[in-house]
Amino acid sequence: MAFFSDALSRIKPSATIAVTQKARDLKAAGRDVISLSVGEPDFDTPENIKQAGIEAIRRGETKYPPVSGITPLREAIARKFKRENNLDYKPAQTIVATGGKQILFNAFMATLNAGDEVIVPAPYWVSYPEMVSVCGGTPVFAMTRLEESFKLTAAELERVITPRTKWLVLNSPSNPSGAAYSHAEMKALTDVLVRHPHVWVLTDDMYEHLVYGDFKFVTPAEVEPALYERTLTMNGVSKAYAMTGWRIGYAAGPLALVKAMDTLQGQQTSGACTIAQWASVEALDGTQEHLPRFRKAFEERRDLVVSMLNQARGLTCPTPEGAFYVYPSCAGTIGKTAPSGHVIRSDEDFVTELLEAEGIAVVHGSAFGLGPNFRLSYATSNELLEEAGRRIQRFCGSLR
Repeated sequence: MAFFSDALSRIKPSATIAVTQKARDLKAAGRDVISLSVGEPDFDTPENIKQAGIEAIRRGETKYPPVSGITPLREAIARKFKRENNLDYKPAQTIVATGGKQILFNAFMATLNAGDEVIVPAPYWVSYPEMVSVCGGTPVFAMTRLEESFKLTAAELERVITPRTKWLVLNSPSNPSGAAYSHAEMKALTDVLVRHPHVWVLTDDMYEHLVYGDFKFVTPAEVEPALYERTLTMNGVSKAYAMTGWRIGYAAGPLALVKAMDTLQGQQTSGACTIAQWASVEALDGTQEHLPRFRKAFEERRDLVVSMLNQARGLTCPTPEGAFYVYPSCAGTIGKTAPSGHVIRSDEDFVTELLEAEGIAVVHGSAFGLGPNFRLSYATSNELLEEAGRRIQRFCGSLR
């Protein structure tokens, strides 16, 4: 009798975590490594949010919280959705979890049966298909193209919907590509979904506030109110508020789904950390004055990185609308020989040789379901990004 479960055989380790750990190990061994593999803002949590957490400790807010979240936070979440997304949710329709990952996992675990299909546009965040698989569902990949800025088209969405489709996962702005859907682009997708009433939408809006230029963020149920009753709108405080370690994600949706997720969470982790929840109340309700500063810095970094990558021989990098990633194609390097003497036959070979030759850690695109590309996170200083750009240019110039 096997000791480990069959579920474990259906998932792979996170490629982003693996690359980040490899970079850490090389640094510990004395190598000069610039890691551009981690999806984490380099800014500190704003002071007013930290202070709210400290005050919560001093008030003794350190007991078990309700499974779905403390009432003040659920009320703040409902206000946020109304204020920023024109979505009316009652606090009872909201749920708080230990990060966005738990929201997604609970939603899939509460709804998927064997044979159920979940549409995942590629490139995708590495955890989506693994979560679907471990929860017994089948991920179905909808392909995007660099020429269309890695955005799902209505035609491709229509093509992959079947009678067994239960969910579409939609992440805008996207990890890994940074692509975000305009109102018109989102409307084209929601028009398809309206014609298929058995398909629900799980929208991952984690990078909502990190959009650049004149781009205006929209979310599916806002664009098409007819989808309200079959949409779970997920968000969190990790990216916009530089609160990755506080581990708070949240969502709102139909009451029956939220109750089902609450039942699961009650047997998993119970409620998320009370101190982090009180800090998140301040994040959502308090001043948002840090956001323009975050956006300005990230936009400058995006423009710097896109420019330097497009000057590297064999690379093509589109300009994304949001998040803090770029997703360049390295198709022009395939078949060339690296300084080590190894031939680059895939994007995984490209990032491996780049790390060995120049100490630059990025994540290969095939881990996100679409290559030959790689994901580079520009959530670090301009100085490091300039140095990384020079090294990448030098590496690409060395290929023969």
